This record gives sequence, structure tokens and C-alpha cells, in this order.
Amino acid sequence: MQAIILGSAAGGGVPQWNCRCPICAMAWAGDRRVLPRTQSSLAVSPDGDTWLLVNASPDIRQQLFATPALHPRHGLRHSPIAAVLLTNGDVDHVAGLLTLREGQPFRLHATRNILDSVSANRVFDVLAAEHVARREVALNETFEPVPGLSVTLFAVPGKVPLWLEDGTPEIGAETETTVGAMIEAGGKRLAYVPGCARVTDDLKCRLAGADLLLFDGTVLADDDMIRAGVGTKTGWRMGHVPMTGDGGSIAALAAVPIGRRIFVHINNTNPVLVEGSDARRAVEAEGWTVAHDGLTIAL
Repeated sequence: MQAIILGSAAGGGVPQWNCRCPICAMAWAGDRRVLPRTQSSLAVSPDGDTWLLVNASPDIRQQLFATPALHPRHGLRHSPIAAVLLTNGDVDHVAGLLTLREGQPFRLHATRNILDSVSANRVFDVLAAEHVARREVALNETFEPVPGLSVTLFAVPGKVPLWLEDGTPEIGAETETTVGAMIEAGGKRLAYVPGCARVTDDLKCRLAGADLLLFDGTVLADDDMIRAGVGTKTGWRMGHVPMTGDGGSIAALAAVPIGRRIFVHINNTNPVLVEGSDARRAVEAEGWTVAHDGLTIAL
């Protein structure tokens, strides 16, 4: 199994188009300690030929251009991407579907809740039904989005997408709104959880034994955005567990038997984005890798 992290940042990317927080300012200045990053997306293949795209970032065209394995190869029209899987309905995970509208056949897999959130906005009707079949996936049932790749979706604590919030949202509920994916091929297991509000005992059991974990790294501390002076929301309010602090993912997952651990979906205010920083060194000392765009893993 091969996995390519197409985009490693949270919504807005790094640098964000209108942001001059300390980290974005470093990126705008070309400081090599902060690599530019696009918004969250992953590609997985059992054989390097046929690929599953997990989440469709608004930056998907740029990501495909930068990834030769996903370039068209045959005839006048072709794509190695045979299927797309959504783990939630957030803008940074579904907006890229609009770029994939050029009459290219593929299957779109998601839970009923997530498919309904896409269907609620008619702009996504540009994905013509005769080309893009929408396939409902039940939680905890294994399916094959592409031959040789088995996927099981499971609920993780989360919240509804921001664009569907009505009043004060419920945060931390385990429903079909936010899911993780256990992806398996060749006897190896990859767990992909780009959004998670807290680490529960059930989640620990689900992740135990995974060869690779790609996990929500949105914020280092719950108040990252407040400290940076660019927002008032905590990580919890956004539906993201912090890496550190009380209930943080590093401590919560420390005793869980997992192979390689990589943080993805990293917000532009997160200090771990600065290579060589105290925050980066502390996270790496705990056995975690901070993802960058183009990071390729073979299992």
C-alpha cells in the first residue's frame, strides 16, 4: 500500500491568503523553516496504479499537478483516481469536488449524513450522476472503493461543518458527521483521522495495531488561535483536539500500540510548523512526525 499526503494543512493552508500571523509571515517571507502547505487531502493505492482520493481539498488541482502518480496517462482523457472518499463535509474537504467535474468517471463514497450535506448544496450537481456515482457507506462495514483496498469507516467525536451550523453546535458527538477511515491492503493498516474533537477509549481501541496513523494536528494547544491574535475560537470549538495539554492527543495515544504516527490537518497558527522550534522538537521527541505536502509512505 502506498499513501501520499497531498495536503497537510488545515483550512486556509500555509500561508493563508490573508494572514500575517507569525507563522504565515515567515512563510510569506520565504523563511525555509516554514514549508508552504496546501489544504488537507490524501491519496492511497494498493498498487501504485489505481488510487483512492480521501477528501477533496480546495487545492486539489495544485496537488494533482505536483503529484506525478496522479497525472493522466492514457488516451485523451484519463485519471488514476478511481474513487473519492469523504470523512466529513467541511469546506476544506469537499470544495475540491468542483474541480473534479470535467466528465471524468469516479465513485464518491461517504456516509449518508455526509452525502446529504453535499447534496444540500446544488452547486455540487456539476458532478453529473452519469459520471460520478454517489455511494452510501455504513459505519463499521468494510467496502472496497478500489480493487485491493479495503476501507472501514468509524465515528469519531466531531461536529457538523461550519457552513451547516445552526445556532450552537453539539461538539464531541460520535455520529456519521465526522468519521475516521481504517484503510487496509497487503496485511497493512492505515488509520486516517484528520478531524477529531477528543480521544476516547473507543477510539484508542479502534487505532490499536495500526501500522500508520495520520491524525488531527490542527492545534498544538487549545488556544493557539487566541494566542496568535487572529481568532477567538478554541480548538475544541472548532471540533479539534489539541496535541498537548489536558486530554491532548499525544498523551492520550502514548500507550496505544501504533506504528508510525504523523500529524496532518495542521492549522497555520500551530507552532510545530516551524522546523527546529521548541514545539517541533517536543512533538518529535514524543515519536510524532509533522506532515508536509508530498510526504509519501510505503507500507
